Amino acid sequence: MRMKDKIGLITAGASGMGRAGALRFAQEGAAVGVVDIDEAGVAAVVDEIRRAGGKAHGIVADLKNDADSRRIVGETARAFGGLDFVWNHVGHPGPAAFEGLDLAEWDNAVALNLRTVLVTTEAAIPEMRARGGGALLFTASTSGISGSQFSPVYSAVKHGVVGLVRGLAKRYAKEGIRVNAICPGPIDTPMLRVFVARPDQQATLGMDKEELVKKRAYQTPMGRPGQAHEVANAALFLLSDEASFVTGAHLTVDGGATC
Repeated sequence: MRMKDKIGLITAGASGMGRAGALRFAQEGAAVGVVDIDEAGVAAVVDEIRRAGGKAHGIVADLKNDADSRRIVGETARAFGGLDFVWNHVGHPGPAAFEGLDLAEWDNAVALNLRTVLVTTEAAIPEMRARGGGALLFTASTSGISGSQFSPVYSAVKHGVVGLVRGLAKRYAKEGIRVNAICPGPIDTPMLRVFVARPDQQATLGMDKEELVKKRAYQTPMGRPGQAHEVANAALFLLSDEASFVTGAHLTVDGGATC
């Protein structure tokens, strides 16, 4: 098992890529704290892991609340006896608009994509230090390494995530704490429709939501969108000891879209 005896948590773990990651890590032997604001979704993932013989602890949290962003770390460590990894997967697509942007939407995008992961990571580092090291993974996006016409705000904050990863990787490398980012492209989850099928895009291009999804998601070089489990598999590598000399990296999982 590639994560045997590892203890970690994943935020936004109740659905999509987060759910796939929680199931995959548990399958590989990890004890997983499953964090989400969706209470029913958390319970369903935890139940699925336990029924398969794995270890999971559900935590319902609103990560826009700094206290919750810290609490999830301590609660996972207490539940299982330590902390070896964190996948900061929580995020938000942000507003489509730029002209006439409601700055409250900017604040929300910064809070969910950048502030929450900073606060959780700050709390996690001492726990990892006590274990002699660990691994941190942040979900950025292909929009975090190139511009996004669908949401310049999202692109800005995800570039911030990549910058944070690079800085933290250098800062904590000598303590055995690795820090990496994963950058999904179009992945077939509910978030895909929210992101690429914005109302302004539908109006401008004269396409409905599903037409836009097909236009955007199937134009990768591989001719299809990714699947949640494909991102989870990449995350598994970056968080496992197999990536022991990988830090400060941003791994694209995008079917070649950013080639």
